[in-house]
Amino acid sequence: MEDVLKLLLEAESRAEALVKEAEAERDALVNQAEAEARATEEAFAAKIPEIRNRYLQKAEEEAAQKLKELKRHYEELKVRVQNSAEQHESEAVKAAVALLLDKGKG
Repeated sequence: MEDVLKLLLEAESRAEALVKEAEAERDALVNQAEAEARATEEAFAAKIPEIRNRYLQKAEEEAAQKLKELKRHYEELKVRVQNSAEQHESEAVKAAVALLLDKGKG
């Protein structure tokens, strides 16, 4: 009976050692995972200004392009309005001259 108890105590001791070893291994894995997560977060945080600047630059380029297109469109519109005004002015002068000449005849 003493031998059985001795074997059981030895088995319990080995089991406790295995549990401690497994707990230490688990703790090491958790610590490693936390360290990797922190490193990933820090790397991402370091890239945020670069990412932000890239998006801002792209937005500025797109805004500049849109502004250029709008200026071109309004220049074309301005030319059409000026041409139309000149044409109407010419027609108005002709109509006024015709009206004055008709009054002069009568």
